[in-house]
Order: sequence, then structure tokens, then C-alpha cells
Amino acid sequence: MRSNVIVLLIFAWFVCTRSLSPKESEIREKKILDGIWDFKICNIRNQDTGFQEKWFTKALRKTGDVIPMPVPSSFNDVTQNKTIRDYVGWAWYETQFFIPTSWNADKQRIVLYFGSAHYHACVFLNGIWVVNHTGGHLPFQADVTNNVKFSVKNWLTVALNNTLTHHTIPQGKVIYKDNPEEYPEGFYVQSVNFDFFNYAGIHRSVILYTTPTVYIDDIIVVTKINGTTGIINYTVAVNSAQPSYISPSCYVEVFDMDDDLVAQEKKCQNVINVRNAKFWWPIGIHPQPGYLYTLKVTLLGGNIKDVYYQTVGIRTVEVTDRTFLINGKPFYFMGFGKHEDSNIRGRGVDLPLIVKDFNLIKWIGANSFRTSHYPYAEEIMDQADKQGIVVIDESPAVGLDAFDSVLLTKHLQVMTEMIQRDKNHPSVVMWSVANEPKSSEPEAKNYFKRVVDHTKKLDSSRPVTAALSGPYETDLAGKFMDVIMQNHYFGWYSDPGYTQVIYKQTISVFTKSYEKYKKPIMISEYGADTVVGLHMDPAFIFTEDYQTEYLMEHHKAFDFLRDKGFFIGELIWNFADFMTIQKINRVVGNKKGIFTRERQPKAAAKVLRCRYLHLANQSTLDTNMYCPA
Repeated sequence: MRSNVIVLLIFAWFVCTRSLSPKESEIREKKILDGIWDFKICNIRNQDTGFQEKWFTKALRKTGDVIPMPVPSSFNDVTQNKTIRDYVGWAWYETQFFIPTSWNADKQRIVLYFGSAHYHACVFLNGIWVVNHTGGHLPFQADVTNNVKFSVKNWLTVALNNTLTHHTIPQGKVIYKDNPEEYPEGFYVQSVNFDFFNYAGIHRSVILYTTPTVYIDDIIVVTKINGTTGIINYTVAVNSAQPSYISPSCYVEVFDMDDDLVAQEKKCQNVINVRNAKFWWPIGIHPQPGYLYTLKVTLLGGNIKDVYYQTVGIRTVEVTDRTFLINGKPFYFMGFGKHEDSNIRGRGVDLPLIVKDFNLIKWIGANSFRTSHYPYAEEIMDQADKQGIVVIDESPAVGLDAFDSVLLTKHLQVMTEMIQRDKNHPSVVMWSVANEPKSSEPEAKNYFKRVVDHTKKLDSSRPVTAALSGPYETDLAGKFMDVIMQNHYFGWYSDPGYTQVIYKQTISVFTKSYEKYKKPIMISEYGADTVVGLHMDPAFIFTEDYQTEYLMEHHKAFDFLRDKGFFIGELIWNFADFMTIQKINRVVGNKKGIFTRERQPKAAAKVLRCRYLHLANQSTLDTNMYCPA
């Protein structure tokens, strides 16, 4: 499996990043390439075979046996093959397609876009390399205008490698078992610094889309509120595939949710005042949550014309030393850590599942979630915007245990890509730069100062946080955060089975943490593994009875801390059961979900529903519901 190609991809990293989501308009078109692609993995003894034999120069089926593979999806759970499920290394995908001849007649710029491919992607179109990307949870794209063919089939080949190393985000290590007396030849395992399955594949849609040769490259929106007036500060970036062009003008119109024009301005950078504006509110605070306007941005000049539609939620986010404010009102986080994880499709985007999850979020009365531990699909972010669900947007930097300059460079690039993609989502109220790093290491201090400074330089309109888990006494990262998130599992990873310790330990640690940081603080993870249908009284670990008792003891502590005025939220771990690697303390995955992996509620879901609805003053929605004290 040892390969030189992966090293070249990591250290000769190149990517054509993208600015705006591929959207159709009266000017732009798109063609979705999702479907059943051809797929094969490499021989583990020679991972470079596909590159050495130039599999990208011919149909993949001509290189030997291939199997069908759905895109988008993870490849791990689709087959009955253990080797593919546990595979680490280069996998190859291919599909074929036609390009509409109208795109050639209209002289359109043609862009190839990947929503996500995990982890290292090397993309070839018609046998020619077009783009590399490193990082498994964010989009990338390439201008392929000069690579596509008209009136004949095009073939698209993707070489994908899911190997994680000391210098990837997240980190990992490949461990080779070279003792021939104990292990088969070439045996190796992927060790990771996190507790979820390293699903691999083309996880989100692959799209071809068009723009004019002079086009809208980016739109940046920052909103403010002055009384009843919504203020939209916007900047439109213009780019061109032509070597020289006359700078075009911008015309920006604002439409409400009834498609009525409410404001308009000229120039590519300006301020729009929306009088008597309807603001973007989280669910549970306002009778009309998630209100969105649409900016219609038109580029004009000579024969140039481009149109792009950008949704906008008018809202503000502020942090004091004790409070988190949305539109000037205190906001208390009630929700979950989540995962993009489901049966068969793994981490592949799944629209029915997305809608189901948001229905469950609203049913249980939650108002927020954290994208633990990586940025989620844009379809999820769009639904959060529309339904008024607050999001803490987290980078893939989970479990960092070393902090050298190579990793820092990659971390800064990940933050750039994440903010570039999600900067205009009103649901995103904080950037989380990491989860459970070893923040007591001396190198962590300068490392996280650099990461936070970089994040704030890219976006000064949102606070920055991280989910910390080490002792607050020795933590070196929290001082740079605007909000402190902490993961604690009193009564589970410490003192398992003894729920009577939860109340005092929770109050003690969070009170002392606030005294150190003097910043708003919240619990970003707490939970207990629970096997659905398992009961014992008195409660015993892994039973549904223990999970409900565990929650109620925490809730009593949270109420005490809320009265102190500095405790701003509670996010349970986890929304639903999810897959992990095979470990003796994991029974087919992590079972801390309030819902099963199939999205059925455990007993604790009713306890949590009572609490969240009560905190949101919505308990009258179900007057017959019994809420445990």
C-alpha cells in the first residue's frame, strides 16, 4: 500500500476553489452527473497501479473488473465485500456524459463542481488532469471549458484516496502489520483520532454548470439592523475568462418571500436599506422563523450579462461576557451534535433523510445543532436557513494531537474553504475551529491563536469557538475563543453508572471554567450509550432507563447554571446513533443517539422533548405530555 502518489498530492496540493453554489438562473444552466458510476479499488500491494497504467486515459472497464457504485454515497457499505468496507487507499470512479451543444453555440464557460469527495481527489476529464483537492467535506471545482467535447461522449475519472495521516485534517495513521507469522502479506489498518467511521467516496453531487465568460464570481453579504430597517452590506466580485474586458456594472434587487420587490441598488458594492424588514429569527423565538429575502444580482455591460440569486437572512449576532445575542435578544442553545451518517449510504447526501432529520429536530423542540465534526452538505445548511435552525459550523479538525506548521497551513486552508462556502448562511452563527484538541500541549497556544486570527480576518461578523475537552486549568486554546464550548461526560466516561455525581460535577466544572475564561459557556457534548429496548431498574449503564436518568440529572445542573447567567446552551451527544470503527466498547457503532440510526426515538427523546418545549415556552403544544421532574 505504500505509495509515492499520496505524498505528492499532500505536498504538491493544488485546488481550484469555488465561490458560489451552482444555481440555475435565466442565464446559467447546470447538468447533474449523479447516478451509478463504474468503480474499482487498487491492489493493496501496489497502490500506484492506476496511475502507472494510466487508467484515466481509457474507460475504466477496460482496465479490468468494475462494479456499479452510486454517486453520491460512501462506497463502504454498498457491497458485501469486507475489503471494500474497510478499504484504505486509492479507489477509482468513472462516468460518461454528453454536453448540450447549446453550451458551445452560446460560448459558455463550463465548470465542473464536486460537493465533496473524501479525502484526496484527483480528477481527469477525457484523459486530461483537471484538478486535485485535499479535504473530504468541502466543495471544489475546475474550469473545464477547454476540456469538454461536444457531439460525443465525455468521460470523467476520479481517483480518490481516504488515507489519513499526521498532516491531514482530521489526523490519522496507517499502521502496517509486517510480521508474516501473525498477519497476511500487506496487512495494514487505518488508525484515527476520532470516534466515527472514516466513510469514503464521492459524498455529494457532481455538477457541470455554465456561466458567461464574464461572470459573478462571489457575493459577500453582511447584515445589520437599525430599528425596523434591515441593512444589507453587499459586495459582488466579478471575474472573467477573457484576457481583457470592460468592467461591467451591477444591479441588485431585493425580493421578499412573496417575490415582491422591496429594495434595489446599483454598483457592485453598496448598502441596501430594507424598511419594515422581516428579520431572520431562530425557531421558537418568533412566529415566523427563518425569514429569507433573495438578492437578484445582475451583471450588465455591453454584450455581458449574468444573473445569480443569493438568499439573505437579515440578522445580527453579538457576544457579551455572559450572553449570546441574536438580533439583540438572548439566545439559549438547545439541540445536538449530529453526524452525516445513515445505513447503506454512509455519509452520502440523502434528501429524504435530511427532511426527516429536520422534522425530528422540530418535533423534539430543538433550536440548534453543531456540525460535528465537519461541514455538512449545503442542502442541510439551506434547510437550516429556511427552517430557522441555528448552526454552529465546525471544521474537520477533530482530535488534533500535534500542532506543527504543516498541519497549521492545512487547517488555515480548511477554514478558508469553509467560510468561503458558508459565509452567507444566516443560520450559521459561530465558527467552531476544532473539536477536542489536545489543547494543553505548549504548541497549542500559538497554533490556535493563528487559527482564530485567520478565521476572524476572513469573517469578523461571527464569533469563534471550539469544543474543548481537556482540563480547563491547563487549556491553552480557550483564551482565544469568543464562546467556550466544553464536552463533558460525567457519569459515563468518568464514574460510569453513578448518576448521583452528575449534578455537583457539572456545576463545579462549568462554574470554575467561567471564572477562568469570563466568557459565555455551554456544554457541547454530554451523553450515554444506550441500546434501544434494554431496560433495568435500578438503572444500569447502556439501558434506556440509565439514559433518561442521566439526562434528568444533567438538566437539573443546567437549570442551576442558567440562573447564574453565563451558561448559554446545552447540546446533547448525539442526535442519532452512528457508525464507528470496530472496537470492543462499540456495539455496531456509537449508541449515544436520542434517536436510533433508523431515526426512531428512544425513551430519552420524550424527556428531551419535554425539556426543550418547556424551555421554549411551548409546553402547551401537548398538554397531556408527562415531563419528568
